[in-house]
Amino acid sequence: MKNLLYLFLACLLFTACEKDKQKEDVNVEEKSTVYTPIQDSELETAIIYEANIRQYSQEGTFNQFTKDIPELKKLGVKVIWLMPIFPVSEKNRKAKGDLMVHDIKDPKEREKYLGSYYAVADYQAVNPDYGTQEDLRKLITTAHDNGMYVILDWVANHTGWDNWWINEHLEFYTKNEKGEIIHPKGTDWTDTADLNYDNENLRLAMIDAMSYWVKEFDVDGFRCDVAHEVPTDFWNEASGQLHNIKPLFMLAESEKKDLFKQAFDMGYNWEGHHIMNEMAQGKVKPNAWSDYMERVKENYEADDILMNFITNHDENSWNGTVKERMGNKANLFLAFQYAIPGMPLIYSGQEYGMDHRLKFFEKDTIPKTKGDVWKKMEILAKAKKTIPALHGGKDDADYITLQQESGDEIIAFKRVNGESTVYFMGNPTDVKTSTTFKMGDIKVRDIMTGATAQLRENQIIDLPSGAFRFLEVVNE
Repeated sequence: MKNLLYLFLACLLFTACEKDKQKEDVNVEEKSTVYTPIQDSELETAIIYEANIRQYSQEGTFNQFTKDIPELKKLGVKVIWLMPIFPVSEKNRKAKGDLMVHDIKDPKEREKYLGSYYAVADYQAVNPDYGTQEDLRKLITTAHDNGMYVILDWVANHTGWDNWWINEHLEFYTKNEKGEIIHPKGTDWTDTADLNYDNENLRLAMIDAMSYWVKEFDVDGFRCDVAHEVPTDFWNEASGQLHNIKPLFMLAESEKKDLFKQAFDMGYNWEGHHIMNEMAQGKVKPNAWSDYMERVKENYEADDILMNFITNHDENSWNGTVKERMGNKANLFLAFQYAIPGMPLIYSGQEYGMDHRLKFFEKDTIPKTKGDVWKKMEILAKAKKTIPALHGGKDDADYITLQQESGDEIIAFKRVNGESTVYFMGNPTDVKTSTTFKMGDIKVRDIMTGATAQLRENQIIDLPSGAFRFLEVVNE
């Protein structure tokens, strides 16, 4: 009997051979619905997509991205986060490292450098390289028609050096003892000028600029850059006024728990992301994850949402691709971010298995060939949408660490929501490992392959390096 169980469990690996099972309909498309503002209930099954318009296509335009919105629907995307769509400042524009564009003598060489998305020249205009205001409206309307929401990347901590505020509102900016405007302290963001939130008129102007996009373009919220560097009381005030216009979804690029109390629905799972990288690289043991989840439970409220990711624009460009950082554990952690509490993120190009660091200050392009990663994301999207035990919003499913009979080389937990239960077990180490779990006498379905089997009490789990099992309990 044990040999038969080993044989079954081997077939439950991510690389299972039951190809016909994978041909089941995993399309999570919905019929076009009448647009309504975002509701908390929709966050339980939501997936967020970070759209880098500049690098998404050869053209780098809104229109080229808009064409693919129905395709993203197949991946279960509910929220589209547009990286900054504003004009980029030319003054003090960065080229690479400490080199500034104005220090380059060759005019053709200077043209290569498009600047940082986060050096905003005008909060109430669109980058002409991306298209027109009407093109942006079409993108947002298309998303709404496909049951998706659009949030804008908002840079409230600083502006570019030729933002019109510098000429007309010097009082908005932080200055040194000489009265000179400075870039944000403790950073190398020399292409940006720091804003001073002690100025009440700055606060009013910033809220007015944010309101413009909600009123005039019907955007559904904001992803707020380095939100912890801006006073929390400002975000509380801004969020309250913006919600008076319509219900919005607010994402903070931060883990600061005070931000969740009033202003933000979701924050970054930065610590969790770093632990994933460290597990994949053998720097920490898998029990580091269990310890982390205990801290999350202690430090956050039940309705706080964390965004789970294995890549984003910062990680990809500066710290390496998923393959560089995670190696043969990449597939494990792809599924892992869908299995844990929270909302999974897809970054532009990730869905195509991109193994390339996108240039940050220059034009680049993501690949557009659907392959293994796309197929896996379709399967994971269907699971996220249809299995209540994978709910990850403000009323998410319970997370319970599984106790292992011996060793600590496997990440193991279950999620429970009423009668719905899933199990996740993965081996992020570099060696094959086995352990025993008291799972009860249950029938399970492999989420990735569709294969079913009966498991027994004191089940032995045998996992090669980088392998995992993602199992749904079948209630009969």
